[in-house]
Amino acid sequence: MAEDATPVAADRVYGAIYDAIVDHRLAPGARLREEELAQAFAVSRTLVRQALHQLAQDGVVVLRPHRGAQVPEPTREEGAHVFDARRVIECEVVRRLAGQLGAQQREELQRIVAAEARAIAAGDQREAIRLSGVFHLELARLAGNPLFVRMLEELLPTTSLLIAQYKAAGEPMCVAHGHQALLDVLGQGSSARCATEMRRHLSEIERSLDRPPGRAATPLRDVFGGYRERR
Repeated sequence: MAEDATPVAADRVYGAIYDAIVDHRLAPGARLREEELAQAFAVSRTLVRQALHQLAQDGVVVLRPHRGAQVPEPTREEGAHVFDARRVIECEVVRRLAGQLGAQQREELQRIVAAEARAIAAGDQREAIRLSGVFHLELARLAGNPLFVRMLEELLPTTSLLIAQYKAAGEPMCVAHGHQALLDVLGQGSSARCATEMRRHLSEIERSLDRPPGRAATPLRDVFGGYRERR
């Protein structure tokens, strides 16, 4: 079976699985079978195994003895811990950015918010979810501390899984007007007000997670069907 040179191919598999969890193409509890993934990505099972082990180390998937890899099924208690951590990190992020964004940085964030609003209006849930994560990660990057970015990259998949399990169908991961409100207060220069708005925004998402858990399985060949065409 032909495949890319090793770390690059493993990174591509890692990124594709990560993205599929974040944008809800992989449901909580989904089994990640090495053979199916190897066929979907046209790589060896060894490369798939490398990617799955790295995803497990980063807390994105779980490896269970004799059962292999699986998408996590976070509990409500775990969800409370995730949102606690996000409030600590992201409130500090916006405190640091208050009144500090340059024109180009603000334009880029505004572009993301506008694209998210268009995706929501078009009913493109997957794209809206993806752009929501992009917005939060971009704020973390602009704050200048790479550890903020790394921690948020670990928290976003669990956040998305919580939404897949507990949020009413049809609602986006974050609402675009909430992101617009964050942008507006960031331009006003008050670090305290920025932190308050971020806390309100994240708490609003957490409070919306009140649906009984449930999931529907999708074959891995369908989840990653377009992978080779997108490479």
